Amino acid sequence: MTSQKEQRRHALAELRELAGLSLGAAQIFRRADEVLRGALGYDGVCWHGTDPATGLVTSVLTDDLRLEDFRQAVELEIWTEDVSQFAGLRRSGRMAESLSRATLGRPATSRRFREQIAPAGFGDELRALFDAAGASWGCAAFMRAPDRGAYRPGEVALAQRAARILGAALRRSEMRATGSPAGDHPPAVLLLDSRNRVVRADDRAEMLLKEIADDAVGAFKVPTAVLMSVEQARAAKAAAGVPPRLRVRTHAGEWFVLSTSIMGSAADHMAAVVITPASAADVMPVVFATYGLTPREREVAVQVLRGSDTREIARVLSLTPLTVQDHLKSVFTKAGVRSRRDFVARLVASQVPEIWS
Repeated sequence: MTSQKEQRRHALAELRELAGLSLGAAQIFRRADEVLRGALGYDGVCWHGTDPATGLVTSVLTDDLRLEDFRQAVELEIWTEDVSQFAGLRRSGRMAESLSRATLGRPATSRRFREQIAPAGFGDELRALFDAAGASWGCAAFMRAPDRGAYRPGEVALAQRAARILGAALRRSEMRATGSPAGDHPPAVLLLDSRNRVVRADDRAEMLLKEIADDAVGAFKVPTAVLMSVEQARAAKAAAGVPPRLRVRTHAGEWFVLSTSIMGSAADHMAAVVITPASAADVMPVVFATYGLTPREREVAVQVLRGSDTREIARVLSLTPLTVQDHLKSVFTKAGVRSRRDFVARLVASQVPEIWS
């Protein structure tokens, strides 16, 4: 009989093998489910794609959970303070955490548990972040039935190790992904009512809604990225803050940015969502993260894009020319190129619609 330790070792080995395959994000999630379901002992899972730069959820994939409950999940995640929320988990520096452990064995102290997890028939939740190279590539929530008991320390540790592998796998998937530049299209505009239902949309918006559609459309009539953008804007409105701009990639691989404004003084008023092709400034953090560049290497890379030579880069960044050359070698190696010209060409091919001036 296979021991738990052997089962977990085997699961990690399978995930590493999976990470080396040429798979898209949805394929990675489904294959990971096949590997982890038995090893982690969960009864339901919800996989999410994220905006690499902000970590905000942009897609949902689940075969186990009711998508009708996802609206409540979004509201609880954005509008309430609770333990083990994705943003808080990221701030803690942990890659995975169970609700039972985060609440010191008292999950009922969590509003999310009382209002969503327990009513859905689950007894514990384990969340994981798929981060790598300073960016967020996805996340997941694993649900367990009450009769299985709480997640044990070994299972949480397995989730943390699996999360690192899946983060690297999703980053490589992003690096392999290609697509045509979004081009110089006019902004697309849609209006949503207080319940986030589309009231009006121009032709361009109608087309883009189909190109960023995910499983959530069946329940909400809008993609997850739109729902998250609007709810984040509503929360920012209520707190007199500035809503974040959300990056999202179409099925064809083009990057766009969603910006939302609430039409009125109250957070529950109509929302206007403007979808524009991503600029170089929007895409560069994502591209640099896929290559795994360090903060200093990113600064050097930006100067290369601006056409600066080695001496100019050294002067601007207060480095020696020799140090700049070392950084350039590392940047080119990570990007898989041999020269500045090849590096710029690679970034343009990675759908940068313009080069910074």
